[in-house]
Amino acid sequence: MLKTLSFILGHPLNKGHPLSTLARYASWQVRSRLQDEIVADWIEGTKIAARNGMTGATGNIYCGLHEFADMAFVLHALGPDDLFVDVGANIGSYSILASGVVGAQSIAIEPDPGTAKSLARNIEVNALADKVEIVQSAVGAEEGEIAFTTGKDTMNRIATGADKHRQVVPLSKLDSILEGKDPVVIKMDVEGFEREALRGARETLKNPSLVAIQLETVDNESRAWIEGAGFQKFSYDPLTRTLHKAASIDMFNQLYVRGAQELAERLQTAPKRRVGRSMI
Repeated sequence: MLKTLSFILGHPLNKGHPLSTLARYASWQVRSRLQDEIVADWIEGTKIAARNGMTGATGNIYCGLHEFADMAFVLHALGPDDLFVDVGANIGSYSILASGVVGAQSIAIEPDPGTAKSLARNIEVNALADKVEIVQSAVGAEEGEIAFTTGKDTMNRIATGADKHRQVVPLSKLDSILEGKDPVVIKMDVEGFEREALRGARETLKNPSLVAIQLETVDNESRAWIEGAGFQKFSYDPLTRTLHKAASIDMFNQLYVRGAQELAERLQTAPKRRVGRSMI
């Protein structure tokens, strides 16, 4: 609890508003114990259907944008005619931002069947079935099936020999899922399986439509593939809407950009979005 309170009180969108922040936290703690599901108002008419224990979803309810810089980048970098790819979509927070707020098309990829049901529920409550395609699969270097953990909420991942609670899920290459499509931004949250996911996305990386990739873990081999496709590492400051070559901004994921100058212009001219008390 102390860790959660420290995070939400220090969040950029909550600073200076401790009483309302604590009230929002307390309200959720009470309501989520009395109701199986809460459909909470979110950003510019969108909603989040969440239950107690959904850490990523509740972070958005507490803070507006749980992963502030990463989520704001999606809001500012995408346009209505773009395709966003949400790899490891969980319950769909990023896809709601991309399609529900910006109006872009999204492909939301989530391997866990239970979580995919929550993802579908969020697409339903936001009436986004015409904008969001759900793909229930893990992504990797080949096609087939793979063992995946259960019961870890946002931390579910490809299983190892030490994992007792597991299930078998489909495995697809990102190149196959995106064949014939032109993604503009990809967010990849696959809990350490990024290298294998990128092995199956070599053609996607070459697609000139792709201007940015957000991903959590990048080893030397993965970095070589990404940089070999013309991407450079940046961080993003949502408050000034500027890209920084040095990783100076606190981001949950690493950001790689291709065509930084053109993207910088898009970031500066994107519409402002109301998130709680703030316009960003």
